[in-house]
Amino acid sequence: LSVLLSESFGQNYPEEADGTLDCISMALTCTFNRWGTLLAVGCNDGRIVIWDFLTRGIAKIISAHIHPVCSLCWSRDGHKLVSASTDNIVSQWDVLTGDCDQRFRFPSPILKLQYHPRDMDKVLVCPMKSAPVLLTLSDSKHVVLPVDDDSDLNVVAAFDRRGEYIYTGNAKGKILVLNTNTQELVASFRVTTGTSNTTAIKSIEFARKGSCFLINTADRIIRVYDGREILTCGRDGEPEPMQKLQDLVNRTPWKRCCFSGDGEYIVAGSARQHALYIWEKSIGNLVKILHGTRGELLLDVAWHPVRPIIASISSGVVSIWAQNQVENWSAFAPDFKELDENVEYEERESEFDIEDEDKSEPEQTGADAAEDEEVDVTTVDPIAAFCSSDEELEDHKALLYLPIAPEVEDPEENPFGPPPDASVQSGAPEDTLTGGDKKQRQPSSEGGPAKKKARTTTIELQGVPSDEVHPLLGVKGDGKSKKKTAGRPKGSKGSLVTPSYKQHDIGGMD
Repeated sequence: LSVLLSESFGQNYPEEADGTLDCISMALTCTFNRWGTLLAVGCNDGRIVIWDFLTRGIAKIISAHIHPVCSLCWSRDGHKLVSASTDNIVSQWDVLTGDCDQRFRFPSPILKLQYHPRDMDKVLVCPMKSAPVLLTLSDSKHVVLPVDDDSDLNVVAAFDRRGEYIYTGNAKGKILVLNTNTQELVASFRVTTGTSNTTAIKSIEFARKGSCFLINTADRIIRVYDGREILTCGRDGEPEPMQKLQDLVNRTPWKRCCFSGDGEYIVAGSARQHALYIWEKSIGNLVKILHGTRGELLLDVAWHPVRPIIASISSGVVSIWAQNQVENWSAFAPDFKELDENVEYEERESEFDIEDEDKSEPEQTGADAAEDEEVDVTTVDPIAAFCSSDEELEDHKALLYLPIAPEVEDPEENPFGPPPDASVQSGAPEDTLTGGDKKQRQPSSEGGPAKKKARTTTIELQGVPSDEVHPLLGVKGDGKSKKKTAGRPKGSKGSLVTPSYKQHDIGGMD
């Protein structure tokens, strides 16, 4: 009901701060699931913290990586998460169990990854200084997508709303539209700055509803296009953007941009400070600027899929922005009157009688007669906000919420696990195990046998430098994240790694 009401009345964008989510360790990136019930946050100590967004409590913590988590994406049904860390590892996780299904090791850092919107077996990966890669999880195979210029490999990529096409953009402003299944070029155009000068493509984002998408470029302008027009123009087309959004006063560069859940608004986070700019897409006017703490740098922004709520990350903390909720009871009960002061009430003669003896029985007509009809209270209608335009029913297998185990104050010692001397009998002293191996040998949280070791596949990419450092590790002015210790269990690495880490440091994650 709240979803329907928010769509019907008033503006559909947040207006003020509504608290924060503290993940104990430094938050770096965040993403909502398809329904907005769960929020996954990637942290600098390699953990993924999953928040129940309705209760604003931590539902699960997955000790995913050794190095910082730099990108996250939910699968369509919410049962899987795919994550990337700054040590070039891409992993798929089972959200319910917290187990790793499989891993991929890339030669260069991962800037972004994204599940196919309709096919959970495909993941789009954007490695640094490399052409985008389309991973197939079931057989661990990969396809390197074609690029416009082999000398320019600063490429970003994104699936369109239904995954039929992949849009890629390079540092020379060239956008390619590729068929996802065949990787054939369908359409292309170049983003120019009014003259013949080109500008680098920083990111491409699609709306959840409609055919619109935005392109964030280095000239500090956000251009909004209609995907249908791009396909109609074909190769080397010259489509005109629907809107050009920018901060003309301060010439603000944009760190992260995205659409609202209904596709009617666009939010952009400043790369200079913790400030969120919100525009109305249809008109292109700036409707709101949300200011965070002065002096903080913004890392990530995510808009709730169905509600006017924004989550932003700065200084390792997730900030929530929402509308100011004013209680207006007369909106629900028209005869309800709010009183500024007490008023003496005069009751009617028959107001508190069990039965009104003087009341006459009027004839039932129209709406009164309909009250005697049987009302269907068992059939559940699908919520339109949770269904795509080509679907009539909701996904009944979807994972909307996570079960939370009760906290036991005085648990019995080792109720389900092996006896205390089991590690001694195995002949391998515990101190000789690396952090990753030790974690693999621990019994699962359900008290069952040790977790099965996830398969790691090394992805070979030709001509890609292997000594690149992820941009997160060289962020200027974000030195706080390297000083604050993270709340990771003893024996694991808690602080943000320095750029001079060695490749063999991650040997335990095989």
